[in-house]
Amino acid sequence: MTPTVPLKRVTRMAYGDSLAADMRTEGEFPIVGSGGISGSHNAPNFRAPGIVIGRKGSYGSLHWVPTGGFAIDTAYYIDERLTSADLRWLYYALHAVDLRSPSQDVGVPGLSREAAYDASVPTPPPLKEQRRIADFLDAETSRIDRLAELGERQVYLLRERSEAIVAQFFGPGDGRREYRFRHLMESNPCYGVLVPKFADVGVPLIRVSDLGKLDHDLVRLPRIEEGQAQEYRRTCISPGDLLITVVGATIGRCDVAPAETAGFNVSRALARVKLAAGISPQLIASWVRSRGFQIQAELATSGAAAQPALNMSDITHFTVWLPETHSGRRDLAYRVSTHEEENRRLLTAIGRKQSLVAERRQALITAAVTGQIDVSTASGRGIED
Repeated sequence: MTPTVPLKRVTRMAYGDSLAADMRTEGEFPIVGSGGISGSHNAPNFRAPGIVIGRKGSYGSLHWVPTGGFAIDTAYYIDERLTSADLRWLYYALHAVDLRSPSQDVGVPGLSREAAYDASVPTPPPLKEQRRIADFLDAETSRIDRLAELGERQVYLLRERSEAIVAQFFGPGDGRREYRFRHLMESNPCYGVLVPKFADVGVPLIRVSDLGKLDHDLVRLPRIEEGQAQEYRRTCISPGDLLITVVGATIGRCDVAPAETAGFNVSRALARVKLAAGISPQLIASWVRSRGFQIQAELATSGAAAQPALNMSDITHFTVWLPETHSGRRDLAYRVSTHEEENRRLLTAIGRKQSLVAERRQALITAAVTGQIDVSTASGRGIED
């Protein structure tokens, strides 16, 4: 196995530069930060090819930039001026290092250059061998990446198919009629707490980020003062209430309040909806998460100047097609639940496969750059000099 050396003996890392939006001029060079490409500029600050490493935000992230580009101040860059190693080999060698571990910043987590320099990387072999390893990994990872892309395509098609099926569930049909949402409610919907007064002891507060996780670990929820919870008693939760996001980019995210959340309250970005007797919360939650609801939400917020927000009156006027009889609604609820469970099962299976593909990719890179495999024979394709 290849011995290791500190990264500072292999390369230097240069800080990216600040580039305000009004200073950018669209051009041929990608603007690259810790999260990847975010635009283009007419001048580079690193040569082609280059490696960009996340410094803030997605710190430790790695981006290969074959054209050269402009690294902004959330990242470091490496080009031919900063290392004598083959850059493609170095890019792969950095994948064998956990650059997220050396975070040194207390406030905003980030990768300090000094800590990165102390990270151990494989000792660079002769340049000829570096290029052989890079050629091997270029070929093998491209094959693995095609498998990953196939998995992403499967997810896309599965969600597209599910969207079409759900649209049929809540569309016109025999024995159905169009209801306004208010006709399915016991009372008018309400916004949650505008400015929370947090306290160590008090009433748990559910936020947008908590939706989808209300079936476990409720002790993590923040709490508001008892007095404020009493002031906002109109949004005090009862089991079976619908909690719907009504502000921001996640409008339409929805969850059904479980019994364990009785007496909790919700933040301003959520609306509490109490449904009429005999209306299945799970069924209506599935409609709220559907494209049909989203289209109506987009129309209702199309004139928003800044952050989109649904008015409570907007929600009450949304429409949905449902069976007229209770037995018809029970049957529909069962069909929707069965479909969603099958869809989750398939997505979980694809996700598991994607994880295995990613693990295989990482293991192959690590094995190649650390000398655990002989790249001239490992692929069976006779890679030449």
